[in-house]
Amino acid sequence: MKKIRVKICCISSIEEAKSAINAGASALGLVGHMPSGPGVISDQLIAEIAAFVPKQIETFLLTSETSADRIIQHYLKVNTTTIQLVDALTQGSHAQIKAALPHVKIVQVLHVLDERTIDEALEISKFVDMILLDSGNPNLATKELGGTGRIHNWEISKEIVNKVKIPVFLAGGLMLENALQAVKEVNPYGLDLCSGVRTNGLLDVDKLAAFFSVINHK
Repeated sequence: MKKIRVKICCISSIEEAKSAINAGASALGLVGHMPSGPGVISDQLIAEIAAFVPKQIETFLLTSETSADRIIQHYLKVNTTTIQLVDALTQGSHAQIKAALPHVKIVQVLHVLDERTIDEALEISKFVDMILLDSGNPNLATKELGGTGRIHNWEISKEIVNKVKIPVFLAGGLMLENALQAVKEVNPYGLDLCSGVRTNGLLDVDKLAAFFSVINHK
């Protein structure tokens, strides 16, 4: 069975980054300003963590900006390896971001609400490096753009993984108890966890160790 990449999100300190990397994470999520949800830290701290992390570990800036210009400006404050767009672009294009930041990977988050997300994924996959399927709802008055701890319809996610030609991360309510089922049912490129390896909001090294033990010995 292929090796599953694991991204630990909502990293809030260099110590948490160390713990996640030591446990086996191949990527870290660093959350910029959001309308809701956990894990938000300052751009300065994101930059410090990104600079600390070894080059082989990917660092994702989670940005809620929806204008290509503002996304580029946000990135230039932090210098991560990857930009994770948690909302849809409303101004500019993915190509504009790519042209300005050719060395940076772009990950578009799609919140799996219904089967229309499949067509959305097929279209967006032409312009980005990866897709991340999550369980938020950008249509609410206060947008939910991640960190909900909810599972979405994995049948839709599975169809997206089968149809697109780029890597797909799966997020939303993942934890020790359902990780292998998620891998088996969806067959994603990677898993993305936040609350599933935390206790009272803090990264839990015991939960991390247990999770990676299950994933690595599947």
